[in-house]
Amino acid sequence: MTYAEFQGRRSFAKPELLAFAHGRLIDDPLAGFEARLPLPPLLMVDRIVDIGRDGARGRVVAERDVHLDDWFFQCHFVGDPVQPGCLGVDAVWQLLGFFCAWRGGLGVGRALGCGEIAFEGQIRPHDRTVRYELDVRRCTTFPDAGATLAIGDATVLVDGVPIYTLKGARAGLFRDLTYADYPALSARGLGGRHI
Repeated sequence: MTYAEFQGRRSFAKPELLAFAHGRLIDDPLAGFEARLPLPPLLMVDRIVDIGRDGARGRVVAERDVHLDDWFFQCHFVGDPVQPGCLGVDAVWQLLGFFCAWRGGLGVGRALGCGEIAFEGQIRPHDRTVRYELDVRRCTTFPDAGATLAIGDATVLVDGVPIYTLKGARAGLFRDLTYADYPALSARGLGGRHI
């Protein structure tokens, strides 16, 4: 699809999210458009059922199907399989980064934190659907800094029951961070504070 079509879409199916993760969804990306979703097994979203914006605010509703053989149930924990809560938090960060790109932000995504997280339930192997309802409170591009930042609140539900709430989740896109020569050691091959 074209970049204009990407920005005009209100929903994305799993094949489109996988193409985005591989950097192949958009035929004519802008220079500096490098945003990606993680590939499976870390991609925590199967579909975006609704994405929209109202000025600097927005909303994203997405879902993931639960599978009895999901990789994390095999190791977290033997005799007590449960999806790690951090993966639900990561899904919210993934959606915030996707929203930044959909809004026109350039660069690669990074999670920046979360103000408050409450776990009130869990995701187990025989659940069916995880739903992420994300209200983007603000999304702003800072051209001089080469960054786009988003802040949002989210509810994570399993089969319609709210189980996690997040307040003040933060993620953004940043220019000049890619490490395309991995696994070779280069200037961007080491971590630390670069943002």
